[in-house]
Amino acid sequence: MLTVYVGADFPVGHPEINIDTNRWEKLATATLRAEEAPSGELNLIFVDEVKMANLNSMHLGKSGPTDVLAFPIDAEDPTECESPQLLGDVVICPEVARQNAAAQKKEFEEEIALLVLHGVLHILGYDHATSDDSLIMKDREKQLLADLFVA
Repeated sequence: MLTVYVGADFPVGHPEINIDTNRWEKLATATLRAEEAPSGELNLIFVDEVKMANLNSMHLGKSGPTDVLAFPIDAEDPTECESPQLLGDVVICPEVARQNAAAQKKEFEEEIALLVLHGVLHILGYDHATSDDSLIMKDREKQLLADLFVA
């Protein structure tokens, strides 16, 4: 069984950001199924720019917020694990996503969808460290976006 938990971690008084948690839970679950992921749990967490900048600095040594971070957990290759497990955490910053969407002249929801897909693919072992890996990952993102995302 695949389970995706969606949550938001915004400070008290933070401006309201409308996140359709049900929609993104369904997309993450559909992505896991399309990739034939093992039974397990995935956390999809939406955070503000300050929290994302802290995570980016702590885990990647980079300054400032980024759009998405993925933290795979347990098995090196989650597709080879037989028992239910915690697959990992995908953390998304809607504020950075909104900026990226505006810069690329696309809809905010499409950008969030791409980030959900991107994060889940990282959890499942995809990477973009080399140009070949990047091409494979981008092609898979495009295919999944076309197959699973309805604007």
